[in-house]
Amino acid sequence: MKIHFIAIGGSAMHNLALALHHKGDQVTGSDDVIFEPSKSRLEAQNLLPEEFGWFHEKIHEGLDAIVLGMHAKADNPELLKAQELGLTIYSYPEFLYEQSKDKTRVVIGGSHGKTTITSMILHVLNYHEIGVDYMVGAQLEGFDRMVHLTKENDFIVLEGDEYLSSPIDRRPKFHLYKPNIALLSGIAWDHINVFPTFENYVEQFKIFVDSIVKGGSITYNEEDAEVREVVESSENSIRKLPYHTPDYEVIDGETLLSTPEGPMPIAVFGKHNLSNLAGAKWICQNMGVDEDDFYEAIASFKGASKRLEKIAEGPNSIAFKDFAHSPSKVKATANAVKEQYPDRKLVACLELHTYSSFNPEFLKEYKGALDAADEAVIFFLPESVAIKKLKEVTPEQVSEAFGRTDLRIFKKAEPFHSFIKNKEYSNTTLLLMSSGNYGGLEFREVKGIIEH
Repeated sequence: MKIHFIAIGGSAMHNLALALHHKGDQVTGSDDVIFEPSKSRLEAQNLLPEEFGWFHEKIHEGLDAIVLGMHAKADNPELLKAQELGLTIYSYPEFLYEQSKDKTRVVIGGSHGKTTITSMILHVLNYHEIGVDYMVGAQLEGFDRMVHLTKENDFIVLEGDEYLSSPIDRRPKFHLYKPNIALLSGIAWDHINVFPTFENYVEQFKIFVDSIVKGGSITYNEEDAEVREVVESSENSIRKLPYHTPDYEVIDGETLLSTPEGPMPIAVFGKHNLSNLAGAKWICQNMGVDEDDFYEAIASFKGASKRLEKIAEGPNSIAFKDFAHSPSKVKATANAVKEQYPDRKLVACLELHTYSSFNPEFLKEYKGALDAADEAVIFFLPESVAIKKLKEVTPEQVSEAFGRTDLRIFKKAEPFHSFIKNKEYSNTTLLLMSSGNYGGLEFREVKGIIEH
């Protein structure tokens, strides 16, 4: 096939482009800006556009399909030309469905945990050399790409994101996959710019459960009240398979998972990750991996990229960075780190970076999210608020929202960086949480401070 990508540089888009190129399709693309690592990875396969920008002449009747990324606007010149020519235009999820409609589709959904659960499943399958197609939202150890497509594999494992499909298709991505086997890990209000009320957000998960093919199955986290309500009230004729957090204990900074063969040390930690592991186990069993084989493989799983990623360790101190930014993820991550290292001081730093986190109403959802921290720090740039055309957020608002009068708040990058670099880290755990880059903080310097 001849396929053209409008906005090829995105994290998901460039991985799909690489997967199709690897499969033997003819791929071209455009974008107005492409950052690393997308740029180098596309360049290595001769897929990087010769120049940045949108060029209607790239769109012609010889193309079999257009894949439209979220970064493009509805008035994009290439999109308008494709519409004028009547070409087949797919959103990212539509194209993935088209590639997998004859396969068994395994879709992992939820406000939190879906990347980790998908990563765990793929790690186990890869460990046992079971070939599957996949799409996951993080770069995994031992995998070349975040997307892999073939003609021969029977299964495809898809991370089911609830965000919008494309500029001209406002449906959540996970509504389009029609899973045979599905999982729902948790529901906690997110993407307030798209789903302005909690009820509207929950409705998207009801639609997801109802989209599972007849006779399929939903594995769901029965400890999450919203998930339980959504799944158990669905009238879709599917099997409903609950899971819950398995028994485990933490001894001297090591998590031991209870298994039929006795306690087993694992590399990931925290109640939320043990819950993720339980969900992944049931999905793997649905795919033909028995329990013993699952445990053998999961013991070597170190975590998904940017999820509780250890960046430095000293004699009695350690530092992690994590992608957590929504209230439920921040709380789960902070609690997990404190549970793993209960006798160390926890310094938890959160960068407010997303549209939702700057909304005064949504900000209240963070109440108690940093309670596990001995020292809680918030960093945000007023420019980020201004770019999103939102009202100014004050330190008083932030402090009140989190419910901590001792919250340290930084509104400039330099003082925040100075605070991190000049701190005494003896008997301390440093946790950095953000979907941004902390105003350009150099992790190499943090590593040097912690390790010496």
